[in-house]
Amino acid sequence: MKGPEEKRTKTKNLGRASAQVENSSLQKTPVSEDSGEALSSYWLMKSEPESRLEKGVDVKFSIEDLQAQPRQTTCWDGVRNYQARNFLRAMRLDEEAFFYHSNCREPGIAGLVKIVKEAYPDHTQFEKNNPYYDASSKEDNPKWSMRSLILS
Repeated sequence: MKGPEEKRTKTKNLGRASAQVENSSLQKTPVSEDSGEALSSYWLMKSEPESRLEKGVDVKFSIEDLQAQPRQTTCWDGVRNYQARNFLRAMRLDEEAFFYHSNCREPGIAGLVKIVKEAYPDHTQFEKNNPYYDASSKEDNPKWSMRSLILS
């Protein structure tokens, strides 16, 4: 059974993850209505593994780039879509996501990652030289969030 798909956009910049996030809305169904089992979400973190310039900065990020990060951990920054931001905020610690290569010769799932940090303000929204700078976002009330994840 497959539910509707919802997109999240996330991009890597300056050594961080480049991707989008989707919640496929696929969920485990409890064996019985009174079983007390919680429903689980399955996340899809989309990344562009091939070079693409955004405001003069190459925003490519692949599973190999994640593997090269210290402790194979990175922040998922650059999300500038409200629905995707809300998905990032809805993720829970230790939930897993598929790392998906998109906009490339061979798109598909490249690996599995795990959410390792609660949502926090995306610092790129405040950096004027960053492709994801948002002049309308304020430090005392940031619009955009990010997560940290680790290669599973």
